[in-house]
Amino acid sequence: MTDTPADKILHGADSPSSRRDFLLISTSVLGLAGLVASAWPFIDSIGPAADILALSSTDVDLGAMQVGQAITVKWRGKPIFIRYRTAKEIKEARDVPLSQLIDPQADKDRVQKAQWIVVIGICTHLGCIPLGQKPTDPRGDYGGWYCPCHGSEYDTSGRVRRGPAPKNLYLPPYKFLDNTKIRIG
Repeated sequence: MTDTPADKILHGADSPSSRRDFLLISTSVLGLAGLVASAWPFIDSIGPAADILALSSTDVDLGAMQVGQAITVKWRGKPIFIRYRTAKEIKEARDVPLSQLIDPQADKDRVQKAQWIVVIGICTHLGCIPLGQKPTDPRGDYGGWYCPCHGSEYDTSGRVRRGPAPKNLYLPPYKFLDNTKIRIG
């Protein structure tokens, strides 16, 4: 009795070799599946916790703020400085030549609406919290924020003007929901 081509396909031309290949492939697949299954708890633990995800965005009502006033809100554990800038502060921020800035960035690129500046209130030098949110706080020569740790000074656009800070105050992701409400995050 001769083997037909169908018999060779079903049973293999070289039976011990095809069994060995099948065992090798199936063992490799099962081993990889076991590795992924055992590694999943570690991979899952790297992600943010549920309480952090709940804080992923913060809505802020700016309706009660007056011109020149500043507030601080928390977003993801970081202080967010929001200032309702005066016409004088806006003009001064716009009139600064970019060549005078340590980290050149135009004021119009840092704000969505000219009267509102929203920045992460952490000094870009060593992570201190700058002063300037309260009317009695020192604000340095540029009227924005002053970091008392090492003397970095920021203007009313959150741009570093003097001191060891290498970068401007960072901008959080935010958008205006309407004229008086913003969503940070």
